[in-house]
Amino acid sequence: MKGIAPIAIVMACCFGQLACTESTKKDLLAPTHPNVVIILADDQGWGDLSHSGNRNLSTPHIDQLAIQGVSFDRFYVQPVCSPTRAELLTGRYHLRSGVYGTSQGQERLDLDEVTLADVFRAAGYATAAFGKWHNGTQYPYHPNGRGFDEFYGFCSGHWGNYFSPVLEHNGELVRGSGYLADDLTERAMDFLEENKDRPFLLYLPLNTPHSPMQVPDRWWDEFKGKSLPMSLSSELAEDLDYTKAALAMCENIDWNVGRLMGKLESLGLDENTIVIYFSDNGPNSTRWNGGMKGRKGSTDEGGVRTPFFIQWKSTLAAGQVVPQIAGAIDVLPTLVDLAGIPLSPTKPLDGKSLLPLLLDAQQEDWADRTIFNHWNGHTSLRTQEFRLDKDGNLFQMVSDPSQSSPVNGLYPEIVTQLSKAKEDWEREMYRERDESQRPFTLAHPDAQITQLPARDGIPHGNIVRSNRFPNDAFFTNWVSTSDSISWDIEVLGRGDFLVEAFYTCSEENVGSKVGMYIGSSSLEFQVGEPHDPPLTGMEHDRVERMESYVKDFKPMRLGIVHLRPGKASLRLKAHEIPGTQVMDLRSLLFTRIHETME
Repeated sequence: MKGIAPIAIVMACCFGQLACTESTKKDLLAPTHPNVVIILADDQGWGDLSHSGNRNLSTPHIDQLAIQGVSFDRFYVQPVCSPTRAELLTGRYHLRSGVYGTSQGQERLDLDEVTLADVFRAAGYATAAFGKWHNGTQYPYHPNGRGFDEFYGFCSGHWGNYFSPVLEHNGELVRGSGYLADDLTERAMDFLEENKDRPFLLYLPLNTPHSPMQVPDRWWDEFKGKSLPMSLSSELAEDLDYTKAALAMCENIDWNVGRLMGKLESLGLDENTIVIYFSDNGPNSTRWNGGMKGRKGSTDEGGVRTPFFIQWKSTLAAGQVVPQIAGAIDVLPTLVDLAGIPLSPTKPLDGKSLLPLLLDAQQEDWADRTIFNHWNGHTSLRTQEFRLDKDGNLFQMVSDPSQSSPVNGLYPEIVTQLSKAKEDWEREMYRERDESQRPFTLAHPDAQITQLPARDGIPHGNIVRSNRFPNDAFFTNWVSTSDSISWDIEVLGRGDFLVEAFYTCSEENVGSKVGMYIGSSSLEFQVGEPHDPPLTGMEHDRVERMESYVKDFKPMRLGIVHLRPGKASLRLKAHEIPGTQVMDLRSLLFTRIHETME
């Protein structure tokens, strides 16, 4: 098998049989600067793979990553999207990096954090992200400001339409092509082709099976009339149509993973490419998940355990299963170790390199550790043997993986020890958390375009969002001159900017006069043309959605405004409303047309 000789030498180093410096280890492992591909599913549970034993679906291409690579049996992420993504990018717990929510700015990764892409780009790698970012929209929170040369996808937490939606490419709005997961994979494959002669880091954070539950007929038709052999008992209230849609989306992911792996092979890159596959949290509905307690949003085992496969054909022995616990915080230190990239973090990492486990899955000298899971004020923690849940209940996870019988009385000393660890961790996290207001950035000198979506704004008066989940919502019910919309912003550059609003307005409501105010700058505009498309999305939904439906919002030129650096409140306020309301508003778009030095 390829790679046996260097692995044997490195193992000898790790076990003290040979003197082995860090530089020697990295030279042995990474003589050819391995490429890196990270595929991240969205809301796919541990049980949503045939590799996990689920007979309701078939995922042969993803399963093959485990067969030809190394699988981690107990791998932990956070209960929801943004926190896991932040930990993947930084190797640090999400609360340290300013990520404590999933919308309205709480998903943004602090600007003083160094990302995985920063590290690899500094080492000469081409870097790209295609898909759902969810760690900040406005530059420099934008992926192009966090180390990724190329970005295609969306920065929000979820998207309202998966069929040829409006996306962005390096900050510019574009129209997608076909089903979104397929489109993202096509872009990733193009990136592989374009960078086949240099090392690359490809991050493919897919948008599925996150709702809305939209999937092409090819996959839905297989499931819609299918009987699921592993459906849950009736008292668990499984929504079978939702499960079928989710599993159909997972089979589509598998098809795309197969296409991507085929592309690597056709380019002759598969031997020297590290491929990682995992998900950002537990399943987004009640469905088969190995009997574990909890789903997405829960800090229990089912909400935070995910499959994790890593393949490097030329180097890692196939078929290994690692029993030791690990987590998203470990990805960055592991990859830089495998790639032989020097790392001098400006802040201490919470993760650790999994290299010893990759070289020897039965590593006896691997110290037990504690991994923390946190969401919405609740913390749970996991050791190799136990989980202490958010309520202080202790579970022996080897004999009771479903967390059905607390064992506090059997292990009082463990309860005391882990309870203190939980309190200390929470105290440390909140001590590092910066409670000061972080305004949304506008007009960064390196950004030609800045978007301010409704998700980041604040409605006043009668104005409401189209849905309680803000990520793909728009503002509506703007019916009074006392109503307004505001964004808390910090202007980072200086110059003249064209301002556009993405709006809809019925013909009978045309004519409202509105002012936009940013500090000492302002402009006046009138809603002069009707644009009244219907709500869409339901025609593609396989089950009724929770999130907002969407519309085909049209850009309306508001005028040119001069911006100066500083913090301010951006406010929209109507002066005249001849009809029943002003307009529905999706976002504002600022485009730099002239930079001044005054």
